[in-house]
Amino acid sequence: MLKENLIRIYEKSFRDNHARMALSDYLTKENYSYMEMAQEIAKLHLLFEKYGVEAGDKVALVGRNSVRWVITYMATITYGAVIVPILQDFRAEDMNHIIEHSESKLIFLHDNYWNGIEQEKLPLLGAAFSLNDFSCIYEREGSECTEFQKEIEKHFAARYPNGFGVEDIKYPEVPNDRLCLLNYTSGTTGFSKGVMLTVNNLTAQVVFMLPLKRHFPGSTTLSFLPLAHAYGCTVDMILSLAGGAHVTVLGKIPSPKILVEALQAVKPVYICSVPLILEKVIKKQVFPKLESGVLKYAVKIPGLNKIVYSSIRKKLITTFGGNMKDFIVGGAALDSAVEDLLSKMNFPCPVGYGMTECAPLVSITLWEYGTKKHSVGQLMSLLEAKVDSPDPKNIPGELLLRGECVMMGYYKNPEVTAEVIDEDGWLHTGDMVTMDEDNFIFIKGRCKTMLLGANGQNVYPEEIEAKISNIPYVLENLVIERDKKFYALIVPDFEQLKHDGIPAENVQGMMESAIKEVNKQIHAYEQLAGVILREEEFEKTPKKSIKRFLYN
Repeated sequence: MLKENLIRIYEKSFRDNHARMALSDYLTKENYSYMEMAQEIAKLHLLFEKYGVEAGDKVALVGRNSVRWVITYMATITYGAVIVPILQDFRAEDMNHIIEHSESKLIFLHDNYWNGIEQEKLPLLGAAFSLNDFSCIYEREGSECTEFQKEIEKHFAARYPNGFGVEDIKYPEVPNDRLCLLNYTSGTTGFSKGVMLTVNNLTAQVVFMLPLKRHFPGSTTLSFLPLAHAYGCTVDMILSLAGGAHVTVLGKIPSPKILVEALQAVKPVYICSVPLILEKVIKKQVFPKLESGVLKYAVKIPGLNKIVYSSIRKKLITTFGGNMKDFIVGGAALDSAVEDLLSKMNFPCPVGYGMTECAPLVSITLWEYGTKKHSVGQLMSLLEAKVDSPDPKNIPGELLLRGECVMMGYYKNPEVTAEVIDEDGWLHTGDMVTMDEDNFIFIKGRCKTMLLGANGQNVYPEEIEAKISNIPYVLENLVIERDKKFYALIVPDFEQLKHDGIPAENVQGMMESAIKEVNKQIHAYEQLAGVILREEEFEKTPKKSIKRFLYN
């Protein structure tokens, strides 16, 4: 157990940075300093008191990224209650299940989600509050929340008759072993599981990351990944506010046009993203230029190629706002060809690996300390790791983790918890990896997705898919097994094909020719027998992972 405590870290950060800007909403143009944010948190604490919320009670949270989403999250954990963030992409059926399963007493949500909530089937849910203005939109008889919220300014003034000052930013003791976050994974089959994360789990993320100086007083970030998902929540919000940074939430779907406009306006110091966004920029704007004209030859000339790569690097950083120091990617594998180019450009792109069950960061690669190609980074210092393999450096095995970040277990699900956390406290991640002597981790695939070659060799489809994704006009792909043979199931980029004047009837032949080249790059036991084209994109979970089980 760590000696540091997240609630005390926030108390100090909010006080020390009280005059700095804390939150901005790109959509609504609302702004909150750390002091103003602390005042809103104090008002919600009054509401919790009025309703009788006790330490350990659950508060559900549903909606797009917004300043009030962040304030609700912070108010809940600094009160000693348990926050239950729910992905806004979940079906209404799943939302209702999570609210019921988590035993949430209160819910905060944007108004458009309330119609999907079946309050008559949720006997423990006592009241609902709008993330538009914190007004009460539902209460069970006798709760008096509506009237209390209407007069919240009067109650606030009565509690702080001399005004709310820096010394009033003071939170109760919330021990490190206390549950503070119940994060439901999106899941690909059935209902999702509630990951129980403690104050200590989140503290570990802050204690590890803050000294790396990615989050510091006055730095800026644009939050566009879902805050209800562990990755975006930890990097964009938990770490940022612990470090005194300024968080601007995008609050809308991050289409390329909207995202670039927002980046230009916010000029973030660091960007937290999934690889797909960076890959799209590289593949559509950079690769075509490097593969044609004068640049095609310039990049092959020593000395001149450095000038070319430096120029492209500057243009990319300008595209992302001009102040960017880091473009952090995680949540999925980074395309190998894109990674190779970024390395040649010396582009600051830390790659991380994690899982909700670890709050979520497990490893990260930092450019100033040295990197290793195709690694998802070096194991964070607060975790132990071992690979279930006779030769962890060369033969893939399941990654096992133990340490300060590992969850308590799955909420009200001891059987499944026992399946993933063994008697010695090792979390079985389900990821097949190799790990070198410096604790750099190299992901090979998932245990559940591993396929067997004709002679019993292990085949990791993700590695082959990474090569297929480099084929022009491939939008998405999966490697599947049928009749003991492997096939590439491909969704072509029909929009780009049409734009480039390539007839649809030519696509099958193009892809088959390209797959022959891929076969030259992989082992004999991994060979692809053919190509199957799909017109529709693959069905995905709310966090945009492909539901593989539907296609094998």
